[in-house]
Formats: sequence, C-alpha cells, structure tokens
Amino acid sequence: MLSNAEGLIKIINLETLEKEASDKIDRGAFGYVQGGAEDELTLRANIESFNKKQIIPNGLAGLDGADTKVTFLGAELASPIIIAPMAAHGLLHEVADKATITGAGKAGTMMGVSTYASVMLDQIAAASPNTPWFFQLYMSRDNGFNEHMISKAVKAGAKAIVLTIDAGVPGNRESDKKNNYNYSMATPNVAEYYEGKSITHSEARAMRKISFTAEDIQYIKSISQGLLVFVKGIQAPEAAEIAVQAGADGIWVSSHGGRQMDGSPSSFDMLPLIAKQVNKRVPIIFDSGIRRGSHVFKALASGADIIAVGRPVLYGLILGGSEGVKAVFDQLNYELHTTMILAGKKNIDEVKATKLFDVATQQIEK
Repeated sequence: MLSNAEGLIKIINLETLEKEASDKIDRGAFGYVQGGAEDELTLRANIESFNKKQIIPNGLAGLDGADTKVTFLGAELASPIIIAPMAAHGLLHEVADKATITGAGKAGTMMGVSTYASVMLDQIAAASPNTPWFFQLYMSRDNGFNEHMISKAVKAGAKAIVLTIDAGVPGNRESDKKNNYNYSMATPNVAEYYEGKSITHSEARAMRKISFTAEDIQYIKSISQGLLVFVKGIQAPEAAEIAVQAGADGIWVSSHGGRQMDGSPSSFDMLPLIAKQVNKRVPIIFDSGIRRGSHVFKALASGADIIAVGRPVLYGLILGGSEGVKAVFDQLNYELHTTMILAGKKNIDEVKATKLFDVATQQIEK
C-alpha cells in the first residue's frame, strides 16, 4: 500500500505526524522508516538530549523581526534546515523522490539524494530543476561503481558529494524482525551500473565498503570532479580530525537517526565536542532528532552550520506528497523564527553565537 496523497496538510507539531503517517502505509514499510537499532536508546536520546540545554529569552533586544535565510553551497535557502539523504521514498509514495525534491523546491531548501534513491538521479533533478541537491554515496568495494555513481551525480547537477561512513553493516533493527520485513526494493541507479540486472537494496548493501580510513576520503575527493566532499556519520572528535586532515570539505555529525549502533551518545551531546575539534575549519552539518525549531536553534548554537531533517520529511511525504514535505519545513521555519524573536536573535549568525543554559551545571555556557 503506497500513498498517492498530494495536497495541503495541517501540522500541529512534527511528533504528531508519525502516528498520522503510520496509518497510511504498510506496517512493515513504516517500521523500516520509523525504527531504530535494538532497544532504540540512541533514537530516543537524539530527541531527549535537546532538553539538557535551554534557550534564554531576551525581550530587550530591540528586534522588529528575524531573518532565517542562509546561503549554502552557493544557494540561498529559506533557512539553515535541509533534507537529509534517505532511501525508501519509493516505499512510501508513488511519486517517491520526485515528490520530495518538488516539496524541497517549494520550501526553498535543498535535498540529499541517496545512492539507494527509488528514482534515477537525472529524473529527480528534472522534477524540480531549480532545487539544489547533493548526492550521498554509500561507497562500494568496487571503485568502478563509485566512479560511475559520482559521474552520474555530477552530470545530473549535484552540488556536493556526501560520503557516509557509519553504515558499512546494517544496524540491528528489531522492528523489521517483528514485522517479518525485508527491505528489497529495487535501486535503479545501482542497477544501471550492473547493466540493468535487478539489484535489490539488500544486494547492493552487501557490496558496500565496511570500514573507512583517511585514504578513502582522499580517493573520493580525487574522483569528485571538483565537487565538495562532506563526510557523514561523524560521532567522535578524533574522527572529525581525521576527516579534516584528509581534506574533507565539511563534517556531518550524525548517528544515522539511531538506526545503526544503539547505546551510542546522542548526536546533540557530541556536537559541541566535535565543533570544538573542528574549530570552524570546515562547515558542520548536523542531523538526528530534530523535531522542533528550538532544536534547530540549539544545534546552531552548539556548533552546527546547517541542520538536516530525516523521518519527519518522509512522514510529510506520506501524508501530502510534495505539499506535505513543504508543510514540514513551513512548521520548522515558523518555530525557528518564533524562537529567534523570543530569544532576541535577528539572524542565523546571532543564533550561532548564542550561549545556552546548561541544565546539569545550572550555568550559562562559557
């Protein structure tokens, strides 16, 4: 059962979308998207950890408005919130990634497109020609495949390459086992390399590179045809340092939405430590657990430059197609704008310079 919805949706908050979307598609497919690894401790911690830091209101800042706009990868965006790369769009909606990128364009943001996209890269790009997007690479042990995929992405108009390093093996996601679900959806961009042979997601995943070194980053840089290369799945400061030293153009702090290793720290808890290590040498993208505009504000204040959103975008896709995706960003941007006004911050640079209140120490951050 796939959604074919297209139209305006009403959003009270992003948490309510999960239950609404769960009633619209097959239980197994929804469980694949919604579920996390093992006991889902990290999945929950990604959201709950934002409560450890608080924003101090300032009603005497003399504001007459707030501006959420930023420029990233040469594109002006409505806010610093973008779409994280995800597979499974075609499990959820008939128009799949094409509806998602159309929604991104309507929202004034950009989209990450996965190696395992449900639609050919050039078709995704053509669905919304003026919408910027970047390509997320699951690196293969076959360098011919890696070069083929990057060439496809460059030809189709990708703005950057994102190398994912935290998914060499799939996480132990027990929701799939409970639902007797095996994600075996076709991956057309992968199948093209194998001369049209029907390659499922599971088969493609078995070909992935398992572990990474600085040399892998340098190799991807060497074949990126001039595109910037971001490294996604950074959770440790030392990994961030290795990536920067290897020539990464950006660091992507992510716990893969709690889908990979359970019991690891939340992405938000690790963000300040990684930001301190990076020390503004390259931009930092952040994802995992974003459900509120205040979460966006706190992540920016903790060292991130750009914030990526995953599951809620797919829930919006299920409920309203491209308009549903746009509605998710409208809600987040509204909440971020409101928070900025109440905190007395007129633009994103001021948000990034904000010092938060640490609940544990009962002190304002130094």
